[in-house]
Amino acid sequence: MPRAMNSIYPDPRRSLAALALALVLQAPLQAAPLEVDRIVAVVNNTVITEFELKRRVEQTLRQLAAQKTNPPPRSLLAKQLLERMITEKVIMQVAEDTNIRFEGLALDRAVARIAQGNNMTPEAFRQALEADGVDYKTFREQIRMEMTVARLKEREVDSRLVVTDAEIENFLANPAQTAPQQDEYKLAHVLVLTPEGASPEKLAELKDKAEKALAELKAGADFAQVSAAYSDAQNALQGGVLGWRTEAQLPSLFTAPLADMKSGDVSPVLKSGNGFHILKLLEKRGKNAQLVVRQTHPRHILVRTNEVVGNADARNRLLQLKERIENGTPFDELAKLHSDDLSASKGGDLGWLNPGDTVPDFERMMDSLQPGQVSEPVQSPFGWHIIQVIERRDQDVTQERKRLEARRAIRERKSEEAFEDWVRQQRDRAYVELRLDE
Repeated sequence: MPRAMNSIYPDPRRSLAALALALVLQAPLQAAPLEVDRIVAVVNNTVITEFELKRRVEQTLRQLAAQKTNPPPRSLLAKQLLERMITEKVIMQVAEDTNIRFEGLALDRAVARIAQGNNMTPEAFRQALEADGVDYKTFREQIRMEMTVARLKEREVDSRLVVTDAEIENFLANPAQTAPQQDEYKLAHVLVLTPEGASPEKLAELKDKAEKALAELKAGADFAQVSAAYSDAQNALQGGVLGWRTEAQLPSLFTAPLADMKSGDVSPVLKSGNGFHILKLLEKRGKNAQLVVRQTHPRHILVRTNEVVGNADARNRLLQLKERIENGTPFDELAKLHSDDLSASKGGDLGWLNPGDTVPDFERMMDSLQPGQVSEPVQSPFGWHIIQVIERRDQDVTQERKRLEARRAIRERKSEEAFEDWVRQQRDRAYVELRLDE
């Protein structure tokens, strides 16, 4: 079976075998006698039907069975899945309304990269999927959804995150976070989300739900089963597994109980701004002290957009500059004359950059370039850029690792928390009418 791409929503990695299995389990059910369908939820201007919900329930039951996880009661599972389907609808509607789409050539390229990563041609990769019982159209749709959500997260959350020097200094001042052999934790997680501005009665109801989940865990229930039944996290059907995290990459709310937990232990219910949490410590390990990263030395020309300069104008100006560079005009000369960035005085030179130092759209384009190559115009939250990579190197940053890891850990923690909040806000703002119990 070929190897898979990395899952990008929420954060854990999946093998292609696991994705293929999930897609097999999500294959359409065999034709059943005709029955009258009905609407079980209205989400803005779309609906979720009873047939769609039943199909999702059956798919999930088969997925849990394949994972050897005992399913929760069907009625409880249906309510949990309906909430997830509503959230999915809301998120994809936001993407559609803001012109985030991955179709045609963009999707073909993404699938081709996955095939290349498995040392296959796209056609051989397709045949391998179909040999494992995976419908190719369903596979493409899954990739399209993951790419869409990832781009939303980058645009709405990651591009706006700022890690200040003061945050880094505070981080480094904590001995537990800067220990040279800091431990890593492999965690599973149940999250019961709380709506923004929830009443005390609603908060009490949701806390009772979390306490009920904890009681089942203490009574010996399987964590994956409880996650499927109670958790509002997007990875609930994968057992709620968060993967490996350092203490620095975890919210401070989690670190105190983890200090006294052993592998297999479950935390009490923990309250944060966005909900109630239950943690299970799966494993614990030490951390390698050496850190080598791929650094890139780029330069760029930035054209900012405003009331006078629109997106089309900015892009056309950069295309003209790119043509002049390709015809022999030095990049740095044009950057000094035309770039709206502070780096213009240095010919657009940004110095050596580590992964994560720039916003995702810029970094993705930069990483795709060969040294000396000039990019097509790319948009970021700052405006439009053309980029040239001067050189790359693998650098041992062991001496700099404390600040580098501090910045990365703070950014990852803030990103995860901010995206959960953003998803909750979109859900709270949506018009949702539940009809499941009618």
